[in-house]
Amino acid sequence: MHISDFDFDLPAGLIAQFPTEQRNASRLLRLDGASGALQDSWFRQLPDFLQACDLLVFNDTRVIKARLTGQKPSGGKLEVLVERVLDTHQVLAHIRASHAPKPASRIILADAFEAEVVERRANLFLLRFISETPVLDILERHGTLPLPPYITHAANATDEQRYQTVYARAPGAVAAPTAGLHFDAAMLELLRQGGVGIAYVTLHVGAGTFQPVRVDNIAEHRMHGELYSVPEETVRLIQQTRQRAGKITAVGTTALRALESAVREGKVEAGSGETDMFITPGYRFQIVERLLTNFHLPKSTLLMLVSAFAGLDHIRTAYQHAIQQRYRFFSYGDAMLIERY
Repeated sequence: MHISDFDFDLPAGLIAQFPTEQRNASRLLRLDGASGALQDSWFRQLPDFLQACDLLVFNDTRVIKARLTGQKPSGGKLEVLVERVLDTHQVLAHIRASHAPKPASRIILADAFEAEVVERRANLFLLRFISETPVLDILERHGTLPLPPYITHAANATDEQRYQTVYARAPGAVAAPTAGLHFDAAMLELLRQGGVGIAYVTLHVGAGTFQPVRVDNIAEHRMHGELYSVPEETVRLIQQTRQRAGKITAVGTTALRALESAVREGKVEAGSGETDMFITPGYRFQIVERLLTNFHLPKSTLLMLVSAFAGLDHIRTAYQHAIQQRYRFFSYGDAMLIERY
């Protein structure tokens, strides 16, 4: 398949720059992947589309304040975006500067501490923070939230709350699992009271989620790796849901990729690992039967994933409908609930 198969024209005014006033105030477009039928709704009506025996699987990663400004000893300005925290003092990071710093050199970050450039690894740099304070504490104190490139304002206090799910607990992501942004505590409690199961996985979303596909033949694209883990309790709840003939619903593409990456011989296994799973039309889903997701960028790997889940023609029609009905797109935008075809 070609990258042009996943292109569409999106009016700039439909790119949501800010979240809705209330988390659950977004619209919801329901798509039946089998028939292609569409239904306009509201996110607060989500419980109406679920059964008491169903299971929702959330990604509990927490977005870290991964963006830092700094300078080289020469005075040259630079910007660091942490991609992955390796341990209490080392990270892998993107560095944007007029001239890349050399290995064994030091840089000054946030006018507060130094970091050693240990080595370069492809398009990333291994940095060692020279401080007794752990990396995550340093980032929380001196970093800023790494909003997506299509959001034009600088991160503020509202973003620090709203570009984070209410159940986030495992720090490590540099982008939010945005399907989960629609849930508030009241909605989660309503679902529990209705008998819907709730489970968690962790997948630390990397900056590569915003990287465009730069090849014409999508089969030549290579995904960035992301760390994930699936706990024993989630495996138990999936097994229980299947025994009760309930549906496994992934809240977001990252939860879906974590679950599908953990499949061994047709079953999800507990454990941790790194996944570079690239899901395109033709992929056979083994675990997830329903997907809650936002509207995605043209030519993106996420658009390819939902096209695999619902069928490319159905996704094209749904996106055309969403544009005509002026749904809001991307991270702060509206949601889709997709039944697998």
